[in-house]
Amino acid sequence: MKTSSHDGRNLAKSNPKRTELLRRREAPLETRTDLTPEATKNISGAMNAILADVFALYLKTKNFHWHMSGHHFRDYHLLLDEHAEQLFAMTDVIAERVRKIGRLTLHSIGEIARTQRVLDNDAEYVEPLDMLAELADDNKTFAARLREAHNVCDEHRDVATASFIEVWIDETERRTWFLFEATRRRN
Repeated sequence: MKTSSHDGRNLAKSNPKRTELLRRREAPLETRTDLTPEATKNISGAMNAILADVFALYLKTKNFHWHMSGHHFRDYHLLLDEHAEQLFAMTDVIAERVRKIGRLTLHSIGEIARTQRVLDNDAEYVEPLDMLAELADDNKTFAARLREAHNVCDEHRDVATASFIEVWIDETERRTWFLFEATRRRN
């Protein structure tokens, strides 16, 4: 004997487990967490902005990697490739963290473009040292934004996301240091 969804809802009124099951079916992407709805909203907002910045910084780093030229071509080319790999490795972790706390993450390049705070560089030619200096500044700014996101996580006691951010801050500071040192002029 089949029951209609209406019958199922009537049955659910007397059965709390059934009520919960029906609620979850109506909200299929909602993930249970002990974080408050306000916390998940704030954390996911901060992390989606970070994710957009990571994609933008990744693509800028690859752009400069592909268009590198000059005397130190090989060293700079390999350095930027290493940096790009490190950035790309962050993307899935960030997106999945947002999903783990029950929120949606970025869906498209358009959404990344609307959300990113890292400025693009579409110039046809950029001097090698200018590329490195621009990336050093971008990474320095990115580290500050990671710290802001960490503060949001701390405010809502999201230790798991904060732990990832701490590693990314260290990696970002290392990229900034390497890029800065590569652009220093001889005294």
